[in-house]
Amino acid sequence: MSRPVRIGVQLQPQHAPEYRLIRDAVLRCEDAGVDIVFNWDHFYPLTGDPDGAHFECWTMLGAFAEQTERVEIGALVTGGGYRNPDLLADMARTVDHISGGRLILGLGAGWFEKDYDEYGYDFGTPGSRLELLKETLARISARLPKLNPRPTRDLPILIGGGGEKKTLRLVAQYADMWHTFADLDVLAHKNKVLAEHCAAVGTDQTRIERSVQWPGLEKASAFVEAGVTTFTIGASGPDYDLSEVAKAVRWRDEVNPEPVSGLA
Repeated sequence: MSRPVRIGVQLQPQHAPEYRLIRDAVLRCEDAGVDIVFNWDHFYPLTGDPDGAHFECWTMLGAFAEQTERVEIGALVTGGGYRNPDLLADMARTVDHISGGRLILGLGAGWFEKDYDEYGYDFGTPGSRLELLKETLARISARLPKLNPRPTRDLPILIGGGGEKKTLRLVAQYADMWHTFADLDVLAHKNKVLAEHCAAVGTDQTRIERSVQWPGLEKASAFVEAGVTTFTIGASGPDYDLSEVAKAVRWRDEVNPEPVSGLA
């Protein structure tokens, strides 16, 4: 296995009536030995009370950057239609510096209509949101080298989604990581499609890290055989139960030849 297995946690910023609960969960994640702490970029809960407590993504990532020392951090994923792309590049560069070079820039086309309607963004169509994501990726890539100071490293770009014609083409063009929701059969098919897109644009498909939600101990090894090396476990407030995280970290340490940190 050329790339080590990594374990992420998505601390979903929903149903935590006080930010201290999230701050505590971040510390517990780092102490537990996880590799990445993600949040998400929504404005309302996705489960439970639709009008329940919720906090914003990118201001929170700045706090994560100051609070932590080892884990990588990022959004799984940033909504491509919420922010001016040049501003988003600057935000990412700043959080990258605050963290000492530990930011993963996660991006997606967006899908939760309430986020758009309530905050005054144009929801559009799946096609228009993907076109906006394409524009966002191009503008971010153009803006990052112009910033002074530049990011501390080439920011790893994570793209979330599984659309075969457009999303996977963008993964081939821009991504260092690809996050998808898929069972093994679908993943195998999409891996072939991604490889075709990579060949078309001249990208080495082996350099793109495959990422999925944690499937459980029983299935995790099969996903590794299929090429997945990053697994993320979701946890919501107010409790942020990390019991499954501890199991996943123990399993990671069994399958990896040596401890890991950062992108391979």
